[in-house]
Amino acid sequence: MGWIEEIGEAINYIEENITEEIAIKNIAEKVLMSPFYFQKGFAMLCGFTVGEYIRQRRLTLAGSELVSADEKVIDIAL
Repeated sequence: MGWIEEIGEAINYIEENITEEIAIKNIAEKVLMSPFYFQKGFAMLCGFTVGEYIRQRRLTLAGSELVSADEKVIDIAL
């Protein structure tokens, strides 16, 4: 499997576990890479770090939930 497929598998894993605590070590293990090379490859192919990707996806999900829910912001944040 090539780098693009491996990064795709990692993104799938991240998306499936986006609401859970995600460690880069666990993502790298999932695609059979060392955490160092996984992070370097992800950044080179995607243009941002794994941490930035996870943070942006979580912010997007939170924004969508804020728009569609009638709950208080603090309740959604918790």
